[in-house]
Amino acid sequence: MATCDTCGNEYDKTFTITRNGQSAVFDSFECAITALAPVCTHCSCRIVGHGVEARGDFFCCAHCAHEEGYPALVDHV
Repeated sequence: MATCDTCGNEYDKTFTITRNGQSAVFDSFECAITALAPVCTHCSCRIVGHGVEARGDFFCCAHCAHEEGYPALVDHV
């Protein structure tokens, strides 16, 4: 059994994600999202969908980007 790198749970159905040459083991998508998903610069929620980006800042939606001074950004649909 492997151990989840996020929560420490030992589980027989873990999975490994490799990104930029670094691997991590997770027992759930929730733990993978907690460890890997970017955080919205404005509201601090985890960005699980497309989101938007400007000058290195990540946002969950265009509304949050507008609130931070990026009025030209639009949501991806």
